[in-house]
Amino acid sequence: MRNLLGVILLSITISGFSQERTSPKNQDKELGMVSWYRDYDDAVSLSLQQDKPILILFQEVPGCATCRNYGKDVLSHPLMVEAIEHLFIPLAIFNNKGGKDKETLAKFNEPSWNNPVVRIVDPLGKDIVKRVGSDYTALGLYTAIIYALQSKNKEIPEFLSMLGAALTAVENNTVKETYFKMYCFWTGEKQLGAKKGVLHTEAGFMGGHEVVKVQFDKKEVSYGELTKFAGMNDFTPIAKDRTYRPATNDEDYYLRHTDYKYLPLTVMQRTKINSALGNRKSAEKYLSPKQLKWLKELKNKKNKGKVRYNKPFEDAWASL
Repeated sequence: MRNLLGVILLSITISGFSQERTSPKNQDKELGMVSWYRDYDDAVSLSLQQDKPILILFQEVPGCATCRNYGKDVLSHPLMVEAIEHLFIPLAIFNNKGGKDKETLAKFNEPSWNNPVVRIVDPLGKDIVKRVGSDYTALGLYTAIIYALQSKNKEIPEFLSMLGAALTAVENNTVKETYFKMYCFWTGEKQLGAKKGVLHTEAGFMGGHEVVKVQFDKKEVSYGELTKFAGMNDFTPIAKDRTYRPATNDEDYYLRHTDYKYLPLTVMQRTKINSALGNRKSAEKYLSPKQLKWLKELKNKKNKGKVRYNKPFEDAWASL
């Protein structure tokens, strides 16, 4: 194995490589918002240099509705894009083209016309996880990504874990909702938001009380466990009635007093970051590489720009 890798490295050093990538600003819909390498040899070289697996998208470009939807629904979510671009070497191979694309198709025995397929391989072209085919969901790709990272003993970033938690709960239809009344919904959001399995908290008013609406994954935390935890913090379950209204100007209290409010954030990121800040803990671990870069840049700016944390996530992201 070591001798073979040495031969590969030597040949790459001699020949060099272009490292050309696609641009999300003007690429086909089938590719989503990922910036892809287009040459297999380049990808192998970078995989060896950076110690990252290669994530290969075999895609028909231009393609059918399934291909276009895969680009839109799976390969365009900003956090999925972040995971692919920062944790892997992303490589796109067009099924319906000749030249090097055709050579790579033959190498992996992939058909020249088919729906999207993803393979995650090492520099020798060996599959790290099972080929992802006939599963065109974001959860299907996420699961393959997690298995690939775990097989290589790579750390799973928190922003990726949160994306998976949200995808899993929605896909499995295990999202539940409940309400708790309390003396201060700022405290309620801070405490309940930290609980494992909680996906989102919302401060509000109901029946003359300050309350927190909690959305949670019942497979990760049961209603009984959540109620017991709430009771330990002097929060009381309350049934929703028609008087409920969100406390728009009081939600995410701790987050709103920091530079985090200028970042595009998912609903779950908002909840976990607000809770961490309220409990005087670092919240940077919940950010993706690009979000972390934006946060650091904000610290040196007098004009922070627009408040984005509470806007539709993908629209807010695109605005930057």
